[in-house]
Amino acid sequence: MKRGVRSGLRVLGIDPGIAATGYGLVEVQGRSLIPVTYGVVSTSPRQAFPLRLQLIHQAIATIIGEHRPHCGVLEGLFFAKNVRTALQLGQARGAAILAVVEGGLDVFEYSALQVKSAVTGFGGASKAQVQRMVASLLGIAPGLPATDASDALALAICHIHGADLQKRMAGL
Repeated sequence: MKRGVRSGLRVLGIDPGIAATGYGLVEVQGRSLIPVTYGVVSTSPRQAFPLRLQLIHQAIATIIGEHRPHCGVLEGLFFAKNVRTALQLGQARGAAILAVVEGGLDVFEYSALQVKSAVTGFGGASKAQVQRMVASLLGIAPGLPATDASDALALAICHIHGADLQKRMAGL
């Protein structure tokens, strides 16, 4: 980690989806990035849709309550070809954002291009490249986190790198 970002900063990345919502909490410790917790909140298509949203909301709220991050980070909106999928994703996203806001945290958003660039140095990186780089940056071994979890961790890393850059530029 570069100079500028305060040690102890905790950032919760969230990669919302109705079937699988990835989460990843990263803490700055000195010059290191430490994965505090990460994983996937899975819902069943056999459950009623409102209950799936409730599960996502409750899981994110529980993570916030247990780990006390300083902010929440999500990927910005994108355009989907399938309207139904886009609407469901939007609702899952809303459930996650509501949990973050209810937890008293600020919400930040980054585009997929910004996240990939911040983590790999290349905006056109594949999901596998992002996954490997997240594992490398956070010292996660021996296996890689699930794709949804690594996407969430990548969001947190992107925010931390962006906060570091903003602090350094403010000092110029």
